[in-house]
Amino acid sequence: MDNFDFQENMVIKGIVAYARGDVNGDRVLDNVYLTGEKTLNSPFIKNITLVIQNGTNGKVTTVPLKDNTGYNPALTLRDFSGYGFDDILIGISTGGSGGIMIYYIYSFANNKIKLLFDYNNYNNEYKYEVKYRDYYKVEVISLNNNSKYMLDISYKGNQYLNEIYDNKGRLKKPISGFVNPISGLYPVDFDGNKIYELMAFQKIAGRYNADSLGYIQNIITWEDNKFVLQSQYVAIFGTKK
Repeated sequence: MDNFDFQENMVIKGIVAYARGDVNGDRVLDNVYLTGEKTLNSPFIKNITLVIQNGTNGKVTTVPLKDNTGYNPALTLRDFSGYGFDDILIGISTGGSGGIMIYYIYSFANNKIKLLFDYNNYNNEYKYEVKYRDYYKVEVISLNNNSKYMLDISYKGNQYLNEIYDNKGRLKKPISGFVNPISGLYPVDFDGNKIYELMAFQKIAGRYNADSLGYIQNIITWEDNKFVLQSQYVAIFGTKK
C-alpha cells in the first residue's frame, strides 16, 4: 500500500495506522491497516477504514467503520477472545473536551470478520447516577451492577463548597453530576494467561465537564461470546498532606 498521495481537491488519502500480527489464526503474520482521508494542514481524518491483508495469499479484506471520523486513529493487536491469536482493537479520538473515544474490536478468525466490541453498545450498557449529598459527599451509582460509591469532595476548597453547601454542610439545592462516555480502553493481561482483559475508563463529572471528580474503571473480559463486567473500581484524586 502506498503512503499518502496528494489529490487534486487537496484531500490526502492513505494509511493512518499499521500493525502486524496473526489475526486469522493460520500462524502467518498478517498486515493490518487503517486508511483514511484528510485535508492538507488538518489532523482531522474521515472515512477511516479497517483493511486486513492476508499474510499467506495477499488477499485484502476491507471493513468500513460505522463511526469513521476523528483524530489519531490507532491499532492494537491482542488476544481478547481466547482463540490463541490476535484480535484487532481500533481507537479514534473524537477531539471533544471530555476526551471521549471511539472504540471497536474485531475478530478475523478463519478470515471472517466479526465485531466483538462497539463503544456505543458499551456506553448504552454502562449507565450511572451522580448525586451530591449533604456534608461534602457525592454518591455515584452504577446501574449495570447496582453498586454505590461515595466520594468525599471536601478537598475542593471553600469557594467551590460554599456555592453548593450552607455553613452546616447541607446542600442548598439538589445537584446532579454525570459520567462521561468511555474515554480510555486499555488491554491488560491481569492473570498472565496471554488472554487480555480490558480496562475501560469513564470520567465522573460534577456540575460541568471540567469539574472532574474521579474515574469509573471497569474491567471487562470476553465470556460466553460477549464482553462482561469482571470488576469495577472508582479512582479518585489525591491531595497533598
